[in-house]
Amino acid sequence: MATGRTHRPATRSRGIPEATVARLPLYLRALTALSERSVPTVSSEELAAAAGVNSAKLRKDFSYLGSYGTRGVGYDVEYLVYQISRELGLTQDWPVVIVGIGNLGAALANYGGFASRGFRVAALIDADPQMAGKPVAGIPVQHTDDLERIIQDNGVSIGVIATPAGAAQQVCDRLVGAGVTSILNFAPTVLTVPDGVDVRKVDLSIELQILAFHEQRKAGEDGGAAAAPTPQAAAAAADQGPDGDVPAVMPA
Repeated sequence: MATGRTHRPATRSRGIPEATVARLPLYLRALTALSERSVPTVSSEELAAAAGVNSAKLRKDFSYLGSYGTRGVGYDVEYLVYQISRELGLTQDWPVVIVGIGNLGAALANYGGFASRGFRVAALIDADPQMAGKPVAGIPVQHTDDLERIIQDNGVSIGVIATPAGAAQQVCDRLVGAGVTSILNFAPTVLTVPDGVDVRKVDLSIELQILAFHEQRKAGEDGGAAAAPTPQAAAAAADQGPDGDVPAVMPA
């Protein structure tokens, strides 16, 4: 079985915009649901509605994949599932390590969606010696002293950081030094990485602040006068894309 070190997704080399790449998982989720219901074809309007985008944007995104559908028929669901999975690099096995097995890390380890989407949790790592050897989601936790060896032994190129903020940069540096080139960061801090390393940041507090901004704006509209936004909300609004979209996962 192939591992994450044998292949990189083709999206960048094919010139697919990052905004399109960010929407491909949304299309794949909607298509997978259609496939599970044995739906053979889907129109751009139906798929766009299921993915939460407009149909013109969907057709533009699919044009980067070389898929244009068939007039009067739509898109072949199974073929699109394969095509998008291939572009995202999900037709192979991606070993992943999770560092920081507190409440969040343990919840991630127990998440059943990784395996069905091409990701295998190869190791769980924590700095607490008392955690060493304890099984979480059927996987024994290993100590951070062995991080580099674990990365090398499992051919890992994707790491998940679920540590406290104060430990995240050091863990990041060690992951990168061991050969990890993609990091999903749940720690509430911004990581510094060298060129060639991709970081995606998941910050639930930021997402809640964005929702608070929209709730405040709606309340202001209902009351006839919008209240002045908080600095956090103003920053959230400034981070919106040219189409007014706020990404579900904020890039670092």
